Amino acid sequence: MILRLNKYLSQQGIASRRAADRLIVEGRVSVNGPVVEDLGVKIDTEADRIVVDGKAVSPEHERLYLMLHKPVGCLVTKDDPEGRPTVMDLIPRLKAPVFPVGRLDYNSEGLLLLTNDGELAYRLTHPRYEIIKKYAVQVTGEITTAEAARLEKGVFFEGRRTAPARIKIFERSVRRTILLIEIHEGRKREIRHMLEGVGHPVQTLKRVEFAGLRLTPLAYGKWRFLKKEEVLHLRKQVRLLPPKKDKRA
Repeated sequence: MILRLNKYLSQQGIASRRAADRLIVEGRVSVNGPVVEDLGVKIDTEADRIVVDGKAVSPEHERLYLMLHKPVGCLVTKDDPEGRPTVMDLIPRLKAPVFPVGRLDYNSEGLLLLTNDGELAYRLTHPRYEIIKKYAVQVTGEITTAEAARLEKGVFFEGRRTAPARIKIFERSVRRTILLIEIHEGRKREIRHMLEGVGHPVQTLKRVEFAGLRLTPLAYGKWRFLKKEEVLHLRKQVRLLPPKKDKRA
């Protein structure tokens, strides 16, 4: 079968399509010997030999789907050259390698999905599908009704306005405000930038829901496999049919 290299790597559970593109750009992927330089290169899945970071890509792994309650002080990456803790340190050795779906910054906690289903991960993080994410946030100071309206309308950072959000305030005083923010964008540190934009720096941030899946009652720093119905729910969210062989663990 002829496929684009990044799609093949995602199907094999090496990385999401976007992360696979980064691997190619960084010169970490070779096809039949030479290092690949073209992001659009296509390969023959039955004849070509693909190597990533010096290791040959093996036949497709069993698909795995996990939910993790990411703690604060943990990087969302497979490895860190500086030796800092990563989310992979919290996951035991499994039947097949998995990778994080999207991002959650170092100082935030909450729901993080991990999988080796590259196509599902790609769609869950692509803006086209407008996947809903909900965050419980505590900020400095009292957010006014006008400021909440600004957040819902969108605030400017990095040259463009954020997409509309939904805001629900649970508690507010001169010292702090506790609120729930619902967004469907995935820009880097978006929630923090939004709240700084209205003058209320984030004190704590916790993702409590992703694509309709809820974090509770998963304990801080713990993980679990997704249930079959949860995987089917995610696939419906991004209009992706179940594969012929779709297993948990």
